[in-house]
Amino acid sequence: MSFRRLSVATFAVMALGAQMAHAKPCRDDKGKFTKCEAPPKPKPCRDAKGKFTKCPAPATSTAPATAPK
Repeated sequence: MSFRRLSVATFAVMALGAQMAHAKPCRDDKGKFTKCEAPPKPKPCRDAKGKFTKCPAPATSTAPATAPK
């Protein structure tokens, strides 16, 4: 087999494998395929009067942890 055919075959297998690994079908407890649930969309933040406002930062902030001395 020539090097060109081998490289094309390798590329095709890698591309197909990446697609198969990326597609995760949803299954129930019995292993049957089910419709995947979409993640909920975040709702816009509003103030007490019902006007749109900037949403507050989430409670789990990414503050750096300090090491004990």
